[in-house]
Amino acid sequence: MPIENISQPKIIIIDNELRLRKFDNNYSFAFDWYQDENTVKLVDGPDAKLYDFSKLKRMYEYLNNIGELYFIEIIDNNIFKPVGDVTFWKDDMPIVIGDKNCRGKGIGKKVIKALIERAKELEFEELKVREIYSYNAASQRLFEGMGFMKSSNTKNGFSYSIKI
Repeated sequence: MPIENISQPKIIIIDNELRLRKFDNNYSFAFDWYQDENTVKLVDGPDAKLYDFSKLKRMYEYLNNIGELYFIEIIDNNIFKPVGDVTFWKDDMPIVIGDKNCRGKGIGKKVIKALIERAKELEFEELKVREIYSYNAASQRLFEGMGFMKSSNTKNGFSYSIKI
C-alpha cells in the first residue's frame, strides 16, 4: 500500500541509466544484498543479523505497506538490473545500494534528488529520515549533501529532515 490516496508510479526515470521500479513482490535477487554483514549493519544497526528469506519477505512487506517501495535499477548491457531499494514517504526514506560495486558512484544522490522532486510534486512540506547510525558516515554525507539537516539525536545516531 503506497501513500494513501496517491497513485504510485510504476517507473520513475532518473536518467538514461538509472530508474526506480515499483516493488512487484519479486525480490529473490535481493537476498544476496542482505547476506553481507556490513550492509545489514548499515540497515539494521550494530547488532544486526543476516537475513533469511522469511525476514527479507517481512521487511519488504512492511516497507511496501508504509510508503512507496522501489527497486533502484541501473542499465547493464541494455537491460535494467536492480542494485538496491528505497522506500519513500514523509516520515522516512530508507535507501540501500545492495550491490557493493555500485556504491560511491552517485546513485544514492540521484535517487534522493528524484524523491525530493516527487515530494515537491506531491506538495509535501517536509521529508524525514528516521535514523542514520553514527558510524554510517557515507549516508550522513549523502543526506547532508542533499540539504537534509540533523533534527535530533537517536539511540544509535541521528534523525534528519528537509523542508520542501
